Amino acid sequence: MAPPLPSFSRNLRLIAALRKRVAAALFVAAALCVPPSIAQAKKIVHYETEAGPGTIVIEAARRKLFFVLGGGRAIEYRVGVPRHGAEWSGETYVNGKYVRPAWAPTPEIKEEEPWLPDEINGGAPNNPMGARAITLERSEVAIHGSTRRMRATIGGAASHGCIRMYNEDVIDLYKRVHIGTPVLMLP
Repeated sequence: MAPPLPSFSRNLRLIAALRKRVAAALFVAAALCVPPSIAQAKKIVHYETEAGPGTIVIEAARRKLFFVLGGGRAIEYRVGVPRHGAEWSGETYVNGKYVRPAWAPTPEIKEEEPWLPDEINGGAPNNPMGARAITLERSEVAIHGSTRRMRATIGGAASHGCIRMYNEDVIDLYKRVHIGTPVLMLP
């Protein structure tokens, strides 16, 4: 019969075994907690462009936003684009990043929908900015998330100038961009 381990050594082995179990449990928990839609948001596609890595390219006609990785690759996201009469094109850049931003309707939107409040708090279920907003150096235009009601407009042309994304997609894009990120909107 082997002599019993001293209490100190036994405690070290128990701690090591416990650490391994905790690490394994955390790994499984993290894997189970990641919504599948986030994994699907990171669709890397072949994309030839002259835009440099780190550029956002929005192709309005295709209802797609591409985050250029370089080497002929980009991350592709499905988006909602401006409606007829609110379209725009050209170059701009990211000038702000916001988590669950408050939203105030523009005078044009307020005229169309006079029942809207003057401001909707960030995180409110009826806030059209959704989970994140990436504002552009262009008057009152952002790349932003969507409410449950607005999700149906993604893939269409319905906004007053903004680019709408699924919340899980805008969260992913938000992590990849910085103030000054170039944005190119193609008609």
